[in-house]
Amino acid sequence: MKRYVAVAGTIGAGKTSLVAWLVKRYGLHPFYEPNEANPYLADFYVDMHAWAFQSQCFFLAHKLKLHQELAACARPAVIDRTIYEDAEIFAKNLHAQGYLSKRDWTVYRELYQGICRSLRPPDVLIALTCPLGTAKKRIVRRGRAMESSIPDPYLRRLHRLYTRWFDTYDLSPIVRVDTGRLDYVEDLVDLIDLTRTLDEALAG
Repeated sequence: MKRYVAVAGTIGAGKTSLVAWLVKRYGLHPFYEPNEANPYLADFYVDMHAWAFQSQCFFLAHKLKLHQELAACARPAVIDRTIYEDAEIFAKNLHAQGYLSKRDWTVYRELYQGICRSLRPPDVLIALTCPLGTAKKRIVRRGRAMESSIPDPYLRRLHRLYTRWFDTYDLSPIVRVDTGRLDYVEDLVDLIDLTRTLDEALAG
């Protein structure tokens, strides 16, 4: 069994459901995103240009803490969303939109890259993808107020960034799972196919 599994994917891709299944099937210890409220978020939503850098540094610091706890865990573990996504998806998106200046983005990237050099990468990355329409239906179905107000253009940018990141990811083996085609929550045949795929990927 691989010691450290990471599950990555955009909003509505099915990360939480898959992590719960991995915990149940393989006995992995789960690590979820920290629940601590970001003290910069209220200011960020008022003035994104002024507070994007501070907000992203807070997320980076807390994700580093989570990865350190994972590294110290004696049991095989799974993490729901990685530190890599903080930088490669969310901070990069803010920079592309002009909310992170070139100067702030340069400092952020240097900090992120230094942190990455100190961290052990996952033994395998499970990359979840799905069509935008599928993600939107799931967001509506689970009824989280913060997610339901996310505009479509933002979701499309995240989808594009995840696709590019998955295409260039080289820190470990990667297993891609299209959750738009594979319904491992409701469909037994799909669940069997997923089990076969992950049994092979996580063995050893």
